[in-house]
Amino acid sequence: MLSAFISAFRTPDLRKKLLFTVGIIAIYRLGATLPSPGVSFGNVQKCLDTLENGSTGVLNLLNLFSGGALLQLSVFALGIMPYITASIILQLLTVVIPRLEQLRKEGQAGQAKITQYTRYLTLGLGVLQASAFVALARSGQLFNNQCDQFPIIPEGTGIPNWLTLTILVMTMTAGTGVVMWLGELITDRGVGNGMSVLIFTSIAARLPSEGWQIKQTQGWGKFLLVIALVLVVICAVTFIEQAQRRIPVQYAKRMIGRRMYGGTSTYIPLKVNQAGVIPVIFGSSLLYLPQLALQFFDQNNPGKTQAWIQNNLVDPTSPIYIAVYFLLIIFFTYFYVSITFNPTEVADNMKKYGGFVPGIRPGKPTADYLDFILSRITLPGALYLALISILPNFFFIWLDRQQYLNFPFGGTAVLIMVGVGLETTKQIESQLMQRNYEGFLR
Repeated sequence: MLSAFISAFRTPDLRKKLLFTVGIIAIYRLGATLPSPGVSFGNVQKCLDTLENGSTGVLNLLNLFSGGALLQLSVFALGIMPYITASIILQLLTVVIPRLEQLRKEGQAGQAKITQYTRYLTLGLGVLQASAFVALARSGQLFNNQCDQFPIIPEGTGIPNWLTLTILVMTMTAGTGVVMWLGELITDRGVGNGMSVLIFTSIAARLPSEGWQIKQTQGWGKFLLVIALVLVVICAVTFIEQAQRRIPVQYAKRMIGRRMYGGTSTYIPLKVNQAGVIPVIFGSSLLYLPQLALQFFDQNNPGKTQAWIQNNLVDPTSPIYIAVYFLLIIFFTYFYVSITFNPTEVADNMKKYGGFVPGIRPGKPTADYLDFILSRITLPGALYLALISILPNFFFIWLDRQQYLNFPFGGTAVLIMVGVGLETTKQIESQLMQRNYEGFLR
């Protein structure tokens, strides 16, 4: 593998792409640490230093995806999450809106139009999310009201308060647009999928501080044991992410003009984890709703309903919380796979070009066969996603500290890091193979 990296840097165009990607990553990390106008950087640092429990729920997850920029309200505080949310929304709307379905089938021109809609929706979501986080910062709920003595957005600076908040929202929204642009630059001129690389960078930026914090609070014994468990989890995730069921497809020979086409054999790769990380994001978002509902209750006089929600649907150590999270991920895995992979459409395309599965008649029997295979492999994929996703909850119980709820070595973080790492390695591998070099995998 080391010789393959050396060969990659010896290739001029590939070296240029790698260095360009590294440069964009450096700019992204600079923006993630640059404070927004109107935010007291000193008070933010004091709050982060004195905060014991941090934020909980989806805020910790979003802070992880932004590389720690969210809780600092930096220029790139929103990170790439508005773009991811917009992409998921457009992908789901494609199923119910005929116009979007037609654009998806138009090829490159239709995809360019969908990408344009995604950009507009990203900026709209950026305004909403920036306004929400600024409101949380002003009210103190961004840090669970534990940093009221350190106002994040100080008042009485001589500038009207509404103007400060407007500039802050505009800055964070503009930062989202810049992050989206940087990701597209990596995709076009760098190595790998730009958005995925930026998320990988954000998560990786949190690893040293989180790991060292475990060593300081829990000692070398638990720290080394965590590292060992992390290696086991990464190996398991890598194995499952590479696993796939290959459906053989044979194409009949066809005479077009004076030339013979077809007669080739190929396969349809159905991954065990066909849904990726999307079900985990959906499940986490839904479990944030009970925590949001608690804000409407009287905090000074909690009732039985409020106490039950707090103990069973908000507390991550609760067996009910873990069970609901587990079942939600399984449900969303089946749901997302059903809307992203259409066996009938695949069977019709195969029939149109003279393809068939050996032993299966073309048309509806092929669609039924693909649906049967997909339902069979989706179950282990859903169980795998659910088990990996609840790992941070057990880290939370074992380490007995709330800040490890979204521990970077478990759950969504591992799925994203391993997936992005494998995909980027494959892209470099393919470019090396085009130049007759030995790749990373021998």
